[in-house]
Amino acid sequence: MSFEPFPKIGRLTRECVITEKIDGTNAQVNVVKAPYWPDDATVPAIIARKDGFEGESLFMFAGSRTRYVTPEDDNYGFAAWVKANADELFTLGPGRHFGEWWGQKIQRVYGLTDKRFSLFNTTRWIDQHDPEAALDATEGRPTAQLAPACCYVVPELYRGMFSDRVIDNMLAKLRAEGSVAAPGFMNPEGVVAFHTATGVLFKKTLEKDEQPKGK
Repeated sequence: MSFEPFPKIGRLTRECVITEKIDGTNAQVNVVKAPYWPDDATVPAIIARKDGFEGESLFMFAGSRTRYVTPEDDNYGFAAWVKANADELFTLGPGRHFGEWWGQKIQRVYGLTDKRFSLFNTTRWIDQHDPEAALDATEGRPTAQLAPACCYVVPELYRGMFSDRVIDNMLAKLRAEGSVAAPGFMNPEGVVAFHTATGVLFKKTLEKDEQPKGK
C-alpha cells in the first residue's frame, strides 16, 4: 500500500490579491505550442493556428467553464470573438488564459452595449484601457505587461497581506461607489481574493454570500 503524506499547511498571513468579481460567464483562451498537429478537420475545436513560432506552430482554442466552444457551438458568442481577434490573442503566448466574458446580454450586463473579455491574472497583465493602471501597475509587478488591446483585465482593488477586514472594506467600497470595471454601474457582484502563497481563490459577494450557488 502506497504511503500518502499529510499535505503541507500554508500560512494564512501572506500576500493576497483582491479583484472585482464580474458577473458574466467564465471563459478561457488556450494557446497550445506543438511541433505537429493533425489536420484541423480532425480537431474541430481549433479556432485558429499560427505557424513559425519558435520553429513550431501555435493552435488556439476557446473555452467556457466546462468545455471547448466553437463559433458553431458557442457560449454567448465567445468563440466567434476569439476567432475574429485571433491574431491579437496569439500575443498572449502559449498557455491557458482565463477570464470573464461579460457585458451585453450576459448576466448583469453592466449597462454595456458590447461584450468584453477581462483577463484574471493581474500579476501578469496590465489593462491598457485604464490609463492609471498602464502608468503605475508595474510597481510590485516586474513581470507585468500590457494585455492585447482586444482584452481587458479585471480591476485590482488591493494587494497586500490577507485580511478579512480588508476584504470587507473592499466590498463596502464597491457597495458605496459601484463597479470599477464598469464605472457608474451601481450593482456590482463582489470580490475575488487570490491567496498567493497557496494559489487558492476565494470569492465573496455583496448579496446572498451565505447561500450555495444557484439558490
